[in-house]
Amino acid sequence: MSQYTQPQQPYAPAQTPGSRPARNGLGTSALVLGIIGTVSGLIPFFFWLAGILGLIALILGLAGRGRAKRGEATNKGVTTFGAVLGLVALVLSVVGAVLTFKAVDDVVTDINKAVADSSASAKPAADGGAAGGTAGDAEDKDDILREGDSAAYDDGLEVTVNAPAAYTADEFAVGHTKGNSAYTVSVVIENKGKEKFDAALVTVDARAGKDGVNAEQIFDGTVGEGFTGTVLPGKKITAKYAFDAPADAKNLTVEVAPGFEWDASQWELKL
Repeated sequence: MSQYTQPQQPYAPAQTPGSRPARNGLGTSALVLGIIGTVSGLIPFFFWLAGILGLIALILGLAGRGRAKRGEATNKGVTTFGAVLGLVALVLSVVGAVLTFKAVDDVVTDINKAVADSSASAKPAADGGAAGGTAGDAEDKDDILREGDSAAYDDGLEVTVNAPAAYTADEFAVGHTKGNSAYTVSVVIENKGKEKFDAALVTVDARAGKDGVNAEQIFDGTVGEGFTGTVLPGKKITAKYAFDAPADAKNLTVEVAPGFEWDASQWELKL
């Protein structure tokens, strides 16, 4: 007589008492944030993001290492790498902040220098000026500059305009009107500062007569080139300009602007 055997049912293995699934979230998060923070730190203007992510990554990485030491996590290497990347991101954020603030400071300084006019003070000629002006006279007339006087700027630049001289323009001259008179004016720029001066940006204009009509600049084979090049500290440069004025004009107002960063100065010259 055969004995019937009931088939055994499959069963799940008994769970080890006290075992828990690995808690690797902190280490993974530290690694991801550390990578993003480090990449952000390579971009100077994103230093703030690198600092935030780096700090979070470092905290999560240290917490994850604590879990790994207690046996609650199995990704100790990932956690450690994430903490290291967080520290790197923090260092890069500091470097980026320094570079960014320095760049901004340099830009602000350049802007302030560009928009701030460099004022000039009157410096009469040693003999009081060809027109008889003295230092006291200049002050009484709102620092009006005469021939031979200099405009002294606070950065060491000095501009001097000498007395006008009658000039005969050639037949091919540009800017001279028949019946008008022509005069040349010598302009001297001396660089007493510490930095070289770009003379190519100098502009010289003139007005003539009591009505202040525009005195057109004359260009011919002799005059009209103006200033070019740069002037080193301790050096000076001279250029001669010719202007067309009405025949009955008794005075010539010459205005010299050394550049965008300097106030223009004016000289009242007798013809």
